[in-house]
Amino acid sequence: MADIIDGKAIAAELRQQIAADTQVLIDQNITPGLAVVLVGEDPASRVYVSMKEKACATAGIYSVEHKLPSETSEAILLELIDQLNSDEKIDGILVQLPLPGHIDEAKVLEAISPGKDVDGFHPYNVGRLLTGNPVFQPCTPFGIMKMLESIGVDLQGKDVVIVGRSNIVGKPVALMCLAEHATVTICHSRTVNLPQKVAAADVVIAAVGRPEMIKGDWIKKGAIVIDVGVNRVGDKKLVGDVDFVAACENAAAITPVPGGVGPMTITMLLYNTLVSAKRRAER
Repeated sequence: MADIIDGKAIAAELRQQIAADTQVLIDQNITPGLAVVLVGEDPASRVYVSMKEKACATAGIYSVEHKLPSETSEAILLELIDQLNSDEKIDGILVQLPLPGHIDEAKVLEAISPGKDVDGFHPYNVGRLLTGNPVFQPCTPFGIMKMLESIGVDLQGKDVVIVGRSNIVGKPVALMCLAEHATVTICHSRTVNLPQKVAAADVVIAAVGRPEMIKGDWIKKGAIVIDVGVNRVGDKKLVGDVDFVAACENAAAITPVPGGVGPMTITMLLYNTLVSAKRRAER
């Protein structure tokens, strides 16, 4: 049976360190600040924003939330981002996605100052990640790398298969694994012979967004499985992209859903905000 990779415990340990480092900055009269912008009433986004606020408060990070109605124009949103870019108290800006359909998501993300882009989605930061010299790394992939590090996985020479090619998880985590000298294969829902490709992996990172798409008998004996998926089945049950019970028979270690990658995402957002504040302190 697989060992369970406890994302809550790993995140809690990191957050203790973040809180301690934040206090050091506060003692120097610099309080890390995060601005979160929420447009509309998407229920999942509201829950996520509330979790971010609580996490900031626990870590000692100043947070301010800008809730805008769904009919807010793109011009007004861009004006708010411009104000936050200039606000010395704000070290990180996060625009909660998805945005309403009438707003150009790419234009909004590009409007955020790269030096405050703690989500790591600005094209400048994506380019820096691609060339191996990142400023901010996207939070979920960054959290995955911290989890692998925490359980002592050395990626050098390992075969890593990523199922999912999103800009938020799949592509950036592939770059991060390459930087650790892994051999990386990116697969997706249209990949031919997906079971065979997954079966060749020492590390499987599932981020395709389809409930239990990756079957347990696809997993090689002794592989590490990181399940990024969070899919609601029925009224309450949450499942990942991997058939967890069956995968436990083959995997050496696996993340649960919930309680795996999820807690790491917000933790790395706090981490990036702290890093940004440290840069401000050095200026």
